[in-house]
Amino acid sequence: MISTFVRNDMIAQLRSKWINLSSKYAEDEKITITFWDEILKHYTSNNRYYHNLYHIQNMLLQAEEHKSVIEDFDVLVFSIWYHDIIYKSTKKDNEEKSGLFAKKALKKLNIEEKRRENVQKLIISTKKHQIVLDNNQDNAFLLDFDLSILGADWETYKNYTHQIRKEYKIYPDFIYKLGRKKVLRHFLDRETLYFTKAYRLKFEYQARENLLKEIELL
Repeated sequence: MISTFVRNDMIAQLRSKWINLSSKYAEDEKITITFWDEILKHYTSNNRYYHNLYHIQNMLLQAEEHKSVIEDFDVLVFSIWYHDIIYKSTKKDNEEKSGLFAKKALKKLNIEEKRRENVQKLIISTKKHQIVLDNNQDNAFLLDFDLSILGADWETYKNYTHQIRKEYKIYPDFIYKLGRKKVLRHFLDRETLYFTKAYRLKFEYQARENLLKEIELL
């Protein structure tokens, strides 16, 4: 259980990060606060057990760690902020809606159209976790950040599976387990789970061990 103090401290840090990023493109500071309120509302809704601000924080920290090899850092970070802003476990178009949401928001922040489109495409790439922008490694890193949880130690991974199950609590076990196994096997059938060399070396083996163990337990 995370204390209220830790949670509030994290939210304050994230708010500061968002304002520092978005204020570079906003003519009016009020709009950066308005957008932050939207982000906070979406990622702290009651159905967010995993796809919440902790997930965003984790990805932002990874982005900072690899900043030197990311070509358009702000576009990548905007993609992180918005990639799960629309999230309903019963829907199959969350990524498309999140991408459109981001594109519309960034237009108000005076970000040029090409970069807005790149944010939208990066977000949509998280749907099937396949690269759609291959002119640099930014898309690869985004996807690897998003799936880094798969290569965590078993206890952390197990907690993640419990959080995902809560997000899909509307479904009975026999339906959930069938769908979950399909997703896990889809990942295992890929040549590699991760696209960047750094993440393959760090997480690939453990991720496959975790996926296989979860399948056995389902």
